[in-house]
Amino acid sequence: MSQETLLGLMPLVIMVAFFYFGLIRPQKKKDKEIQAMRDDLKVGDSIITIGGIVGKIVIVKEDVVTIETGTHKARIDLLKWGINSKVES
Repeated sequence: MSQETLLGLMPLVIMVAFFYFGLIRPQKKKDKEIQAMRDDLKVGDSIITIGGIVGKIVIVKEDVVTIETGTHKARIDLLKWGINSKVES
């Protein structure tokens, strides 16, 4: 390979490295943290769903949780992937 070819590829290599270390790697770390939070859910935790519903967990199964929400204590079954975050009290 000639030096001109290597210099021509250098910007591409730098862009790939930037996207990996600047975007892809941090997103993978965040995904692992969210998955760990979802795996750690237990009865009594207050959560917020991806859609913005706030509730308290009353039943935890492998992939589904049941929450109570609202003044009438309505129960909703949710898939764990639909939970955005825990509410720290």
